[in-house]
Amino acid sequence: MLLVVDVGNTNIVLGLYDGQSLKKSWRMSTGENRTSDEIGLFICSLFSHEKITPTQIKSIIISSVVPNVMYSLTNGLRKYFDIAPMIVSKNMNLGITLNNVGERELGADRIVNCVAAYKLYGGPAIVIDYGTATTYDAMSASGEFLTGITAPGIKISADALFTRAALLGKVELVLPKSLMVSSTAESVQAGILYGSIGETEYIVNALRKEMGAPNAVVIATGGLAHTIAKGSDVFDHIVPALTLEGLRFLYEMNK
Repeated sequence: MLLVVDVGNTNIVLGLYDGQSLKKSWRMSTGENRTSDEIGLFICSLFSHEKITPTQIKSIIISSVVPNVMYSLTNGLRKYFDIAPMIVSKNMNLGITLNNVGERELGADRIVNCVAAYKLYGGPAIVIDYGTATTYDAMSASGEFLTGITAPGIKISADALFTRAALLGKVELVLPKSLMVSSTAESVQAGILYGSIGETEYIVNALRKEMGAPNAVVIATGGLAHTIAKGSDVFDHIVPALTLEGLRFLYEMNK
């Protein structure tokens, strides 16, 4: 089986593939102070709960945007699984082409998402990830990365509002049925989420126009994609495991 590991700023997501099938996934917080033993033993405990032994893992691939985690993570995987992980880099066979902006600016997570989106749906395409940041990445019909846009993540924006406005308490990020809200909680929910919907639709429409691709396929991932989709029909596909699928594709292309 193949273990794929996506190291993000907030969480580390683990996915276990048997062939092309995602059998199980887990999330753990991205703690920069964990030792290799803490990481290795914790991952082994997740597997043990599912009655999976370390010897069943034959290969590992990692993408990371948190360099400070990598030493402990890679050494923990080597120690407890006896496998040297493959690390995602721009020098790999990606199956897509990076322009100068992509070579200079694009992080591993966004590369992996673009790889998955292009392999699954082709191009032209716009890939949106509602993560710590909300990112928009555009690709041509031939699989060339064109541009990327980075906006504050929805949860980061909400946390900033709750921190700086003393009279506003934290609310669940649930989309109100209407903008005609009747409570402070719904007022905050509407402002944050309908504001994000407006941002998404404007950027997608503007990108399609500037790309000269009015029918560019729009693929979304990230925890709040389904919430945004309740108030907009801008998405063609919502793929929660897009990054994990991209890691599987990259491993198959580079093993």
